[in-house]
Amino acid sequence: MSFIPTEHQHRRFNPLTGQWILVCPHRMLRPWSGQQESPQKNDLPEFDPSNPLCPGVVRPNGVKNPDYEDTFVFTNDFPALLEDIPSPPESNDPLFQAAAAKGTCRVMCFHPKSNLTLPLMTPNEIEVIIREWINQFNELNLKYTWVQIFENKGASMGCSNPHPHCQIWACSFLPSEPSLKDANLRKYYQKYKTPMLSDYITKEIERKERLVIDNPDWLVVVPYWASWPFETMIISRNKNKRLNDVSPEQQKNLALVIKQLTTKYDNLFKCSFPYSMGFHGAPTGEKLEQDNAHWTLHAIYYPPLLRSATVRKFMVGFELLCQAQRDLTAEQAAQRLRELDGENHYLNNVRPT
Repeated sequence: MSFIPTEHQHRRFNPLTGQWILVCPHRMLRPWSGQQESPQKNDLPEFDPSNPLCPGVVRPNGVKNPDYEDTFVFTNDFPALLEDIPSPPESNDPLFQAAAAKGTCRVMCFHPKSNLTLPLMTPNEIEVIIREWINQFNELNLKYTWVQIFENKGASMGCSNPHPHCQIWACSFLPSEPSLKDANLRKYYQKYKTPMLSDYITKEIERKERLVIDNPDWLVVVPYWASWPFETMIISRNKNKRLNDVSPEQQKNLALVIKQLTTKYDNLFKCSFPYSMGFHGAPTGEKLEQDNAHWTLHAIYYPPLLRSATVRKFMVGFELLCQAQRDLTAEQAAQRLRELDGENHYLNNVRPT
């Protein structure tokens, strides 16, 4: 019997992290009687006086938000990372190690209106967001080793406030996931003399199996090694290393890609599609002057929905105890996303540019 990737279980290697995932496409045939999520709807008011992220509202710490008209950034009122704290003492015990962890956490509101998610914004409005991401990165990257810009969209991804926003955590250390990528990207570059993701772009364009959006400056794919059902990756085609390498013209094309991808997501199950996303690029701070030729700027989207607006993928059991596992193949997910409309939102209320 011949191997058929859409029918037979197999493992795939993630060269960015050095880890394997298990692919079990035949599990899509099993009936589902587990938990069902409440579909995320676009039914919020434009303004909610009780929402601490809205313009002019007084936050719980007593600070009043300005009447902002596009983006608004402030230091998180309940940050995970603080700057002026003592460091733990050094330990010689290999089983009880602690290290300093300092930094700052910021909240960035995308838009004054609470009912506008990214797919419902215009490309121009998304471009304003990208420019502010770069402004924040420029301010923080000189001091901190890692600057993580990320968006949690939807209650199922832990978002505690529906107002369109993201977070920016800047830390004095290189976190685990970026550290794995840094090591594996460097190892590949030393062996093949080219950046891994540049080679990956070339091969994905040749094969066309996992392409979702092909943009002059950015390529969107469902990675061959994707763990989440409709996981995607936006990769720079200009060999940019960090977010602040992105030119004004590339920012315009990035805005288009983000709008098209998130519109496809919403159109997939006719809901406000949840996800966690973030940018990964070369480390910063004291690592700015190091050789980072092995890095390529990219963004990752991790959406949990699997079969419908109410059935999600849970990373539990085998996934927690052994390794990541997915049902739908990357190729099947890419085909479904590729065939979806990325211009017209299913609600038909996207405003003109």
